[in-house]
Amino acid sequence: MTRPPTSASLDLGVVGNGSVAALIDPRGRVVWGCVPTFDGDPVFCALLSPTRHEGGDYAIELEDCIASEQAYVPNTAVLRTVLRNARGDAIEIVDFAPRWREFGRFYHPVMLMRRVRPLAGQPRVRVVLRPLCEYGARPPEVTWGSNHIRYVVPDFTLRLTSDVPVRFVLDALPFVLDRDLHLILGPDETLTRPIGAYVRLAEENTVNYWREWVRNLSIPLEWQDAVIRSAITLKLCQYEETGAIVAAITTSIPEAPHTVRNWDYRYCWLRDAAFVVRALNRLGATRTMEEYLRYVFNLATTDGTLQPLYGIGFEGRLAEEEVPTLAGYRGMGPVRRGNLAWIQKQHDVYGSVVLASTQLFFDQRLSPSGDRAMFARLEPLGECAARLFDQPDAGLWEFRGRAETHTYSAAMCWAACDRLAKIAQHLGLPERAAYWRAHADRMHRVIVEAAFNAQRGHFVDAFGGERLDASLLLLADLGFVAPHDPRFVATVEAIGRDLRRGNGLFRYIAPDDFGVPETSFTICTFWYVDALAAIGRYQEARDLFETVLARRNPLGLLSEDLAFEDGEPWGNFPQTYSHVGLITAAMRLSRPWQDAI
Repeated sequence: MTRPPTSASLDLGVVGNGSVAALIDPRGRVVWGCVPTFDGDPVFCALLSPTRHEGGDYAIELEDCIASEQAYVPNTAVLRTVLRNARGDAIEIVDFAPRWREFGRFYHPVMLMRRVRPLAGQPRVRVVLRPLCEYGARPPEVTWGSNHIRYVVPDFTLRLTSDVPVRFVLDALPFVLDRDLHLILGPDETLTRPIGAYVRLAEENTVNYWREWVRNLSIPLEWQDAVIRSAITLKLCQYEETGAIVAAITTSIPEAPHTVRNWDYRYCWLRDAAFVVRALNRLGATRTMEEYLRYVFNLATTDGTLQPLYGIGFEGRLAEEEVPTLAGYRGMGPVRRGNLAWIQKQHDVYGSVVLASTQLFFDQRLSPSGDRAMFARLEPLGECAARLFDQPDAGLWEFRGRAETHTYSAAMCWAACDRLAKIAQHLGLPERAAYWRAHADRMHRVIVEAAFNAQRGHFVDAFGGERLDASLLLLADLGFVAPHDPRFVATVEAIGRDLRRGNGLFRYIAPDDFGVPETSFTICTFWYVDALAAIGRYQEARDLFETVLARRNPLGLLSEDLAFEDGEPWGNFPQTYSHVGLITAAMRLSRPWQDAI
């Protein structure tokens, strides 16, 4: 029985439940998954090519498989894979992480369930389950009983409970699949009910949960499938125990072939998370905002200062190191664990948190809503924003070798004070409203004076600078300038001229600490789409949006970057930023529901 090769592309699906997430390739093989948390040990690490041991995967293999089909069960995070061979044999694999409401809480264990069913012929299959420990450094200790196998990994013990004979799994023996089989990989707990009935009930409950969640979204008329898949993907990136939202499920997928731009994104960037919150708020999924704000207010800070990112368990130190036991995606290392960006100054973070909080004060559906006590907790962030808006930082692109007063950081600091003034007015606090309005107005004057280059006729990336970067496309969305302001229109046109190549956008083109960027940063293309629509170039925006949608992987997912030439996905996956951009652009561009009804 031949083994499928290590995944050579990001044509992967993601399943998860708020506690665990796994990436599954087109043959139904789990190639990435960390336990017991998103940022834990990747016991399934085949995606990043272990160097010392074979494995790091979990497959249900069909003998002589030549073709596969894969799709999500509509409006869910349940993935269905069909494998076929030339003899006409076929099997179905259904993968999901259980999630449903029970006893007034959400049931979402660190668990992956698989149901395997014969569809045609007399298929011969084998189960290959080969977790690895310590980032691929060694296999785990294995023990077993009559109907289970235990894999003892650091800080967690995985238990496989199955109606597949234990010896078949331990030795990866081929066998004829003549009935439905069920596999539960999760905590080291005894299952006290019939496994088949339990997996079927869990699948039904999980499907019902996701369909109910989707039913409550306020989606646009057009591109519904794309928006729904993006919304589910964003939801899968929130760690429910704390409310943290990771930037992506993976680490070290390179931003371009053979680059050293390989970073660990399994942490909570307050900026990225705030974008996620705002996108889901637009769809009516406000619970993500409430959980995220709980996370933010639990961060240990006494003076309002914030790091750009934290661990999902509130960790402040995220020491960065290279992992020699993984060769990297398609062998393109290095693989990194941790992220040194935690030590940087990125002043836009203050505006990010305030903007993510603002709807809580104005949305009457929410209970409890924002009140004076919560406003008081946000004010120290405003003080930091007012103090730091004109000071150099690493910027949202996290430059490691230079610091400047970045226009986007300054505008986000202005947004913090602007929104605090609006919140104070709403709460009936006129003195605080006047205080924050004075700060915002002063900051606005300074930013316009320093960040608008009159000679070039457009805004620039840093105070007194001459370069462009794609974050300037957000100035109108922030309310810093009106969309029809000639200065903003000129900025959009300049970015289209200088940063666009074909159907994608660079985030910037100036050399940085690692050379010149090589790929299109996906969210920047969506920002450009949104800005084109805002300045009236509506049809052009729709055409470009459709082009980017066509570059999603077969399951509708996006990574961080796309190659300009062939649209190949690069960068960590699935990327929350990219799916945020898709949702935001779709909401702006879609025809109204009145057109259909």
